[in-house]
Amino acid sequence: MADTPFAPSVLHLDSALPPKELKKIRDNFSGAVFDRTHLWLGGDEGTSIDRLTRTDDGAFDRHTRFDLASVLQLPGGAEEIDIEGMDVDGGYLWLIGSHSLKRKKAEPDKPAAENIKRLAAVSADGNRYMLARVPIDSSGTPVKKDGRSTVARLQGNAHGNLLTEALSKDQHIGRFVQRALPDGTMEGIPSKDNGLDVEGLAVSGNRVFLGLRGPVLRGWAVVIELQVAGSTGELTLDPLGSSGALLRRHFLQLDGLGVRDLVIHGDDLLVLAGPSMDLDGPVFIYRWPGALKQGGDSLTFREDLTQLVSVPFGAKTDHAEALTLIPGDGLLGMVCYDSPGKERIRGAKENELTVDVFKLGDR
Repeated sequence: MADTPFAPSVLHLDSALPPKELKKIRDNFSGAVFDRTHLWLGGDEGTSIDRLTRTDDGAFDRHTRFDLASVLQLPGGAEEIDIEGMDVDGGYLWLIGSHSLKRKKAEPDKPAAENIKRLAAVSADGNRYMLARVPIDSSGTPVKKDGRSTVARLQGNAHGNLLTEALSKDQHIGRFVQRALPDGTMEGIPSKDNGLDVEGLAVSGNRVFLGLRGPVLRGWAVVIELQVAGSTGELTLDPLGSSGALLRRHFLQLDGLGVRDLVIHGDDLLVLAGPSMDLDGPVFIYRWPGALKQGGDSLTFREDLTQLVSVPFGAKTDHAEALTLIPGDGLLGMVCYDSPGKERIRGAKENELTVDVFKLGDR
């Protein structure tokens, strides 16, 4: 049984937006981070992010949109970024794309032969290969440059980047990673088929932790650790320790679930875990003790993880996608949902959305 939220919180979106655009924003949140003043939200459609400001009563309003195409070089042009994780560190807003392939859906209004053909169609959006940092200026605006802070994106193009290159050589993850064929098409396992799908992001200095929704390996979820180095416009991967490896693999026994989001709390990581495949639940929040103290590859059994919360989910609705900490009485975690249920949507123009706040500990 799911735990009862400590309290709800209401997101007040811009009611002046056209209904179609408002719905696309409201129903597709997949990344979130609170930076003590603003709540930043990302979705799996388009190239924009959303900023809300916290009010004294704990709600969020003053909704503002920012198109990342104005500050980032996007290799895929107007294609969606598919933002799946966000964090704030060192004056930067960090974001990660899914790095995944997608398979076309079968549609009920199409004949069987066409749907069978659609299920064979696999494609990639070039902007999904995105790990980037964007400076936030004193007014809370994403900019290309703020003092010495400059926008930068991990080296790559519309077919992959340094992350997919490193993962493709890994003995555990490599067979799940897509590759470009000579004719320009992509070959690999789509995200909804337990293929590569990055959904969690947590940043501490030059250390970047990526939570994989997939692949899940015999019930074990994977967190990838990177060390990045930045220059104007570009990020590269630095070797981790004396081994010269460009990534560390951390395996978590989450009983078949994948990682939906990551949040740093001290030396620990809070892990939002949910299904790797096209399922509704279950969904939990775990604490991974000492995650930031790991000096190499690691493997953590279930008994060494602490289950903090069982998160509610619905039938084809309320898919928990994003976790962030917010101030309050104790350690509070806000969970945002993709495909929110009708009971979460309020307001005359359906521009108000209720999200859940859970108590994760005393402090």
